[in-house]
Amino acid sequence: MSEPLTLLLIGLAFLVLIYVLVKPENGIISLLVKNKNANQKTMLEDALKFIYNCEYNNINCTLNSIAGNLNISADAAAGIVAKLQNMGLIQVDRDYLALTSEGKSYALRVIRVHRLWEKFLADETSMTEKEWHKAAEEIEHKLSEKEVDKLAAQIGNPVFDPHGDPIPTSTGEIPEKAGKHLTEMLPGEMATIIHIEDEPQTIYSQILAEGLYPGMQIRMIEVNDKRVKFEANGEECILSPLIAKSITIGPLKFEKPVEGKLRTLSNLKVGEKGIVLGIAKSLRGQQRRRLMDLGIVPGTEIEAELESISGDPVAYRVRGATIALRKDQADKIYLVKEEEKN
Repeated sequence: MSEPLTLLLIGLAFLVLIYVLVKPENGIISLLVKNKNANQKTMLEDALKFIYNCEYNNINCTLNSIAGNLNISADAAAGIVAKLQNMGLIQVDRDYLALTSEGKSYALRVIRVHRLWEKFLADETSMTEKEWHKAAEEIEHKLSEKEVDKLAAQIGNPVFDPHGDPIPTSTGEIPEKAGKHLTEMLPGEMATIIHIEDEPQTIYSQILAEGLYPGMQIRMIEVNDKRVKFEANGEECILSPLIAKSITIGPLKFEKPVEGKLRTLSNLKVGEKGIVLGIAKSLRGQQRRRLMDLGIVPGTEIEAELESISGDPVAYRVRGATIALRKDQADKIYLVKEEEKN
């Protein structure tokens, strides 16, 4: 190959490289800038969320606490705080940070997306509890207000997310914090779990492993600085005080007034009958709708009819039809035995 042709090809290759690097829409440099801006936006919004959550829970927010929450250096956190202050979203009083009214509105918009998306994933998909938070963390920085309002309407404008957290309205309204920590209960006291904190993930995973969820009825047995022992839907549970503080409880509520000893459907023996009180709130989406379509609603009589060789599933008689339910489903259907209903 002649030298002029070689130089021409090298020149053309160089021009192509320059074009790929600098073309306006999707050139490499343009994509890198967009990615950097997106990462910065994510950091700023995560910081706003954290400051809001501190204020909602009456906790002082500092530069170091932001650095710890975002897992960044103190210098990086200082840069984020300076940026938020310049944008008029926060104010700094000595070592403590607080949201301005504009900052609070911005934080609530991000939180609204997060909680609506978790509600959507819980009710409309087969994703597990451990997956909801991470997926919502990603989507909360991407949806426009119009897309968020459309999502809210699609799932019925829910008031609470699956963890029991209130979902801000489109105008930024949110109820005051309610309930008290599980550790504040007294022995013998009964209550309903109304909220489970989903951060940090290590503590949340331990709570899920115990089978606890919002809507579950509990009775306190023992509380001290070493352990918290209580009964949850008939099963004894023991947590450390650190983990128990991530659970908020409220007044005891049932989907229907109880007129006997609370049981789960899985406790019925073949030939025994019960009256359905309700379905655990942890059973969501299509599974919950299927059970209700089959007639498993408060007030319905249900009878254990036939047990498989392995004991799971079990056939039940409901409104003249026989249905098979797995134990993990029957564990989440509450009832009173027929002879105990009066």
